Amino acid sequence: MSNKVTLPMRRHNPINHLNACLRAVEVVNELEPIKIQGLILRQPFFGGKERTESELRLVNDRIVPLCVTDLMWELALPIGADRDHEYCNLRVGNGLEKLEKIRDVGWKVLVSGNDGDPMVDREKELAQLMEENGVHVVKDFEEGSHAIEYSDPLKSKKLIELIKGFIS
Repeated sequence: MSNKVTLPMRRHNPINHLNACLRAVEVVNELEPIKIQGLILRQPFFGGKERTESELRLVNDRIVPLCVTDLMWELALPIGADRDHEYCNLRVGNGLEKLEKIRDVGWKVLVSGNDGDPMVDREKELAQLMEENGVHVVKDFEEGSHAIEYSDPLKSKKLIELIKGFIS
């Protein structure tokens, strides 16, 4: 069990993708003999009240238009909460403390996204925020739309090679 990396999936619930991993960092000693050494964040889903350039540029994206991400947050966040809630925006609540815990346990993190994804600016912001808090981050931002690896075999192969390299 020498190379253990967690890959959160957020296809159905945007809140659980990173929060599950952040919870794992809080109980890392209880997971023995499993030793998590890294975290893979492929197109992580974050939000905020202030719109990013990529959200505005891709407001009518054919895969994840802004109205869809807004609805996802509306359905996932507690009643009355906005997109500056701690589940959605790591800059509020104790999000920075959780990043420090990732640093303290020594996990390396792969943050990967595509420039044609409305959420790419938030993904880049996450990578920068992690680096600023001392987390070892590997960044990979390629051309393409959200979830391009599902429809483009070359992009899929490249992503698999990236993940293999990160894990080894």
